[in-house]
Formats: sequence, structure tokens, C-alpha cells
Amino acid sequence: MKKTLYTERLECRLLQITGSVQGVGFRPFVYRIAHQMDIKGQVNNTDQGVHMIIQATPTILDQFTRLLYQAPPPILVHSIEHNKLPLHDFDNFEIKFSENSYTKNAWIIPDLATCPDCLDELEDESNRRYQYPFINCTHCGPRYSIITSLPYDRKNTTMDSFTMCPDCQEEYDNPNDRRFHAQPNACPTCGPQIQLANKKGIAISGPEDTIKHCVSLIKAGKIIAVKGVGGFQLLADAANEKTINRLRKRKLRKAKPFAVMFPNLSSIQAYCRISDKEKAALLSAQSPIVLLFKIQDPYKELAPSVAPDNPYLGAMLPYSPLHHLLMKEMNSPVICTSGNISEEPICIDNDEAFLRLKNIADAFLVHNRPIARHVDDSVVKTIASDLTILRRARGYAPLPITGQTNYNAILAVGGHLKNTISISKGNTIFTSQHIGDLETKAAYNAFSTSIKDLANMYEITPELVIHDKHPDYLSSQYAEKSGIARLQVQHHVAHIYSCMAEYNIHPPVLGFAWDGTGLGDDETIWGGETILISQSSYKRFAHFLPFALPGGDLAIKEPFRTLAGLLHTLFEGNRNKILEILPTAHSNNKNNHLLLDMLDKNINCPKTSSAGRLFDAIASLLDLEHINQYEGHAAICLEYKAWPIDDFYERYSLEINKIDDTYILDWRPMILEIIEDKRKNISVEIIAAKVHITLSKTIIKIADLAGLEQIVISGGTFQNRYLTDRVHLLLVEKGYQLYINRQIPPNDGGISTGQIYASQFLKPNEE
Repeated sequence: MKKTLYTERLECRLLQITGSVQGVGFRPFVYRIAHQMDIKGQVNNTDQGVHMIIQATPTILDQFTRLLYQAPPPILVHSIEHNKLPLHDFDNFEIKFSENSYTKNAWIIPDLATCPDCLDELEDESNRRYQYPFINCTHCGPRYSIITSLPYDRKNTTMDSFTMCPDCQEEYDNPNDRRFHAQPNACPTCGPQIQLANKKGIAISGPEDTIKHCVSLIKAGKIIAVKGVGGFQLLADAANEKTINRLRKRKLRKAKPFAVMFPNLSSIQAYCRISDKEKAALLSAQSPIVLLFKIQDPYKELAPSVAPDNPYLGAMLPYSPLHHLLMKEMNSPVICTSGNISEEPICIDNDEAFLRLKNIADAFLVHNRPIARHVDDSVVKTIASDLTILRRARGYAPLPITGQTNYNAILAVGGHLKNTISISKGNTIFTSQHIGDLETKAAYNAFSTSIKDLANMYEITPELVIHDKHPDYLSSQYAEKSGIARLQVQHHVAHIYSCMAEYNIHPPVLGFAWDGTGLGDDETIWGGETILISQSSYKRFAHFLPFALPGGDLAIKEPFRTLAGLLHTLFEGNRNKILEILPTAHSNNKNNHLLLDMLDKNINCPKTSSAGRLFDAIASLLDLEHINQYEGHAAICLEYKAWPIDDFYERYSLEINKIDDTYILDWRPMILEIIEDKRKNISVEIIAAKVHITLSKTIIKIADLAGLEQIVISGGTFQNRYLTDRVHLLLVEKGYQLYINRQIPPNDGGISTGQIYASQFLKPNEE
């Protein structure tokens, strides 16, 4: 090395950087500040993250490292590991080609919404990418949906078959260009193209008028299958009641609300109330569906069947260039829902879509950029004054959870509904995108593929597989057939650990896990559980008084059955009292007698302590809903009835009794008082509010009995904003440290994350 006056003051360091640092413009950012600070060295992507060798004075190197943590979004530096190296003979600072290492740990970046710079170019008639549906740069565009292996380079994406033209290649090679190493970089000359086709796959428009023709079909009442970033979506005019009803019939989606894509933020504000945090989410690079409160009677254009009997509207903004082009031409809201039949995974392949969606869509807007894996739209909702992810997919998955624990190579297969899978490597838990309910062969195939996909991506061979206790779950059966050492983690315990994982907290913890159903340690159906988590075990601290579910799983779909089981316990089998109250809207007196026969003889009447089923039964008791058209439908109806009653503090009686060392939440006094209020013609809104206040106060009482500072609430019931807002307020006011799922869904989408986090405290099965 050439000697200088300051040679003795130079220092060389190796930086190993993890986080969202590949495919987001991190290396160009590093390149620019390194040159500004006269730092010599090199930077390159590896399949462990970004590696950098930097050489300058220690003061300059320290300042440079601090600046890395201040990199602009979507860059997110999670950790920087420093190691000193011998001095190198560097002449400048360079960006090197990516390297493969023996261990793949790099974070895979989610798909990102179109950035403002690309939007400007999309609308600039003088730009060579004017109205090009696949415009992107290092700050935006597809990532997770196109990557096939690590490191994130073009050859390892579905863009590998598209050879860049000279202009695109020049941008790609220029460290000062915002498209430097933008792996999906393309233009109309060399990149993917769109096509509008009929059901047989035959083109029905030319390249110049594809967008206009597509929008004209939507405005004419047609349903269009559009190949988006992570799979197909179904678009329809959100103002056309007949079209939406036709879509519901074809998609087998009777009542569940549809998401609506709006042309811009101001158009959403005409229909919904938007907080600053919700606005930020809508405009973010993640660009999820945001559940917003409707403005009363907003039906200026939206059809009533978009979100029937629902105070929320799932609103979203266009997030890909193709969506922006469609919505600018449309200039009015459209239904934007997953391209599938309900309960199946979304289509990602053109031929697959023509086959599976032919009886739903009237035309197909397709393109020739392959999708590596299905990625649904994410869904978020404000709960307890902050945003909570309810469906973690595009924009968020598969960003990991990191902590202090070094896990073995673990596979967690999640639950049955809202399934996700997780793998662990080192101190990191990688959780897949939302897979869905494992109800069909297609869904199970998607589940199996996702396991192989994530394991292959990170080149891990699981040494342990973790699954739910329920033996009938397809995910549990997969684990049993795997031949790998297994660990069962009880469903509600996994819920609590999912929240603990997000905050990296350790026992002791008091966890409230309230949801629909999950097999308990005593072989009954749990769902209204308070679990005391200790360092190496857990204990059922409290639960609701059990009641029967006549018909088992059928009662989940038919809440009037749940009500029959509830009343059978309440009135100790007294038929006359039960029949006075049981509804006949969906079950006539003859059928009600059959239900009571089942209960009397205990035929297919499993016991449950479920909070979700308690909500269902009360909704049926109040004649709000007797048949669940989708998961949680009746319970959601009960929540929505409470919303008009804001500042309200009356509550019902609910006894807390201790049997042995477990507290039993006896709901019977509350149900008797509800029946009396109904007899007095007290409004359903007040009754619903009193139910929620009663349960909120009950949580506080149980927390006081336990006397622990750390409180976790998790499970699908806590997606109920009316309930959770009040629980949050009461617990925080009393000085408890309350933890609520935010980045990991509180519903079953978080189960697999919780299963892995639990493994550091619980021991594998001995089999």
C-alpha cells in the first residue's frame, strides 16, 4: 500500500448488514455517501444480507455507520455487525457483483407500491415509459412475488427471461441512476406486455386501446379478471348493484364485504372517515386494504351490496402501474377482490386463471410476467388507537421477526384457518404470506408449496416441525407425516406467544386468548382462555364456563345451535324455558326439539369455553344473525350494533368463581339479564354495548387476580375494536404493560409465528 502521512490513522472494517437492504436502493445510497465522505472500499449483496468493506479514519467510519441507520424508506437497516480487517489497497469505493454464501439469511423484500417518481414518469407523455404498466425502480415494484432464490438478482427472478434493451441496461449499470440494479427494470421495448382476452384466451383489443377497452367493459357491468402483482383480482363497478350480486353468486360469497379500490385519496374521503395513521397506511409503500368507518349513508355511487350491514369499508388505492392506469381511466370506485372461488387460493398463472375463473370473469386482463407465488392484498385496521395487520401479505410478508434467541432449523405449520407457515434460522422467524383456510385440495396444495418455497429459499432442512394439537387439521396431519421430531403447541398458547414474539418479551406473562375454537389440553374446545405463561410451561388461569355445541362444527356455521347449547346449560335442560327463547327463523320448533334431544343425550355435543361462540349465541339471542355467512359473521354483527353507544358504562353481572386453582367466568347471570332487557324492549344497541363493557371489565378483574405486570391479548375476538379499545383503555389506566398484536395478526394468521417463539420455552414431544 502506498504510504501517506495519515496511513497510521486509517482503519478497515467489514460491515455485515441485515434488514430491508436488497432491492430497495441501499447500495446506491451507500455509494453516494461513501463518495461524499471520501471512504474507500466496496459493497455487495450476499444471500446473508449486504456486506461492506470500508476504509477511512475511525471518526469518519463511525459517522458513516450512523448514517446507514438513517437511510430513507423503504430501506430499513436492522443490524450492523462490525469486524476489523487489515488495511486494503483500495483506490475508490465500488459496488461489486452479488455473492453466494453458504448460509442464506438475507431478508426478502415485500412487493412495494409504485413510487411518486415512477408515477410522474407514467403520466409524462415525453417519457419513454409513458403509460407503461410495468414501470418500477429500486424504490418500488414487485419483489417477493417474482423472486425465485437468493440473493435478489435478476437471474433469480421471473424477469430473467426478459433481456434488457440498451437504454434499460445503461440505467441498471449506473450507480447514480435510481434504477441501478432494479431487478424488474424494463420498458415497452424489452419488458412484459398486457393483453385483454376473452374467456378462451383470445385477444379482444389491440395494444393501444387495452386499458380503455377494459374500463369500458367494467363500466358496462362486466366482471374482469386482472393479473395483478401477486395474483389475479376480480374488478367490477362498485356502483352497479346487479353486477355485484352476480359476482357474489359466481364467487360463492354471499355476504362478506368486498374491498373497494378508489382512484385517489380524496375519493375515499367522500365515503369514509380517515385518521392520520390510516391515511399514512393508504399512501404507504405497503398500500394495504384499510378498514375505514363509513360516513353515514354515503351511497352516492357505491352499491349497498358492497359491504351490507357493515359500518366499515375496506378501502384501497391503486398500488401498481397497471392499477393506476385502470383507475385513472375509470375515475370511480371498483370492487377489487381476490381472483378465486371463496376459500381457494388466488390464481397466479394465465392458463390457471382461464380455467378456474371462466365461470366468474367475463374477460381477462393478463400479462406475460410470471408470478412466482400468490400474494394477496394485506388488510389493516385501527384497533386501540393504532394500526393492526389482520391479513399479512403484499407489502409486509415475508419480513421477519428477530430476537435474541438462536433457534434450530424449525418449521411451524400454523393452524387450519387463515393459515401461514413459518421457518426459523438463527435468531430470525420468517413467516409466509397469508395462505388461507385449508378447506380444499387447492388450498392444501398452496400450503405444501409455500413450505417448500420458503424452506428452499433459505436452504433449511427442518430439524423440528411444530403444529397445533388438533389432529384433524390438515396442517397437523402434514406434520405427523413429515417424519421429523414434533412439538405440539396448544392453539391459544400459540396466540399468546405470537404477540410475545412481536415484542420479544419473556415470561412471566398473563395472556388472554379469545377466539372461535381450538382444541384444548383437556380435549374440549377452548376459546375464552386466560393463560399464565411461565419460564418453561403454562397454566390455564381462567376460562368461560363451558357449554355444548350441538352438531359440533355445524354450530360454528349456525349460531342458533350455539344458542341452544348455551340455553341448555343456563336452564339445566328445561325445555319449556329454552323453547320460549330459541328462534324459529332458521330452525322451526320441530328442529329445535331435535336439537334439545341431542343436548339431552349428549350426542355430538362437544363442550366449549369459546368467547367467539358466546358472541355468536348472544347475536342469535338478539335476532341479529342465526347463520354465519362467513367466519365471525354473527359476532361481528353484535359488535356493530354496539358502535352507536359510545360513552357507556353500564354492565351486566358476570360471576368469577374459583374451582380448584382455575377461575371460571360464569356468563349465566349476564344471559339472564340480557333476556330480561330484551323482554323490556331495551334497544339492541344498548344490550350489545353492555355485553362488551361487561367482558372488558371482566378482563380487568382477572388481570387484578393474577397480579402480573405484563398482559398480552391475542386471538380473533380482539379484532373487535369496540371490545379491544375498552380493554386497552382500562388496562393502561391501571398501569399494566399491555401488548397487542400489530405486525403479526391477532387471528390465526399469527399462529405459526407463535409456535416457533414458543419452542424456546416448551420441549418437543417424546415420540
